[in-house]
Amino acid sequence: MAQNTDVESIVRDIKRRTRKKYSSEEKIRVVLEGLRGEASVAELCRREGLNTNIYYKWSKEFLEAGKKRLQGDTVREATSTEVVDLKKENDQLKQLVAELSLKNRVLKKSLNGLGSDSEEQ
Repeated sequence: MAQNTDVESIVRDIKRRTRKKYSSEEKIRVVLEGLRGEASVAELCRREGLNTNIYYKWSKEFLEAGKKRLQGDTVREATSTEVVDLKKENDQLKQLVAELSLKNRVLKKSLNGLGSDSEEQ
């Protein structure tokens, strides 16, 4: 009995690891093809090797995203390159603020020094 469950867990693990991962472009293509209605959803899913539940999940997500976008919800997740670029820009701006603050402090001190010199004379 234990041997049988070990084999089943190994098979499940292999299926999980070899499961096809679809890119967002592939998901959109499949959903749009289903929305066109040229073939039934069942036929499309058989051809693509998908469970119909997965297709309907993708379709729902696709339509919800479109609905949010049309409602003006422009909030989205940033890509990793955008995050890296924003962090670099942030660091550069922090450095610029630090340099300007230092120059400002030096100028204030030099003005204070000039004011005290002119009073002595």
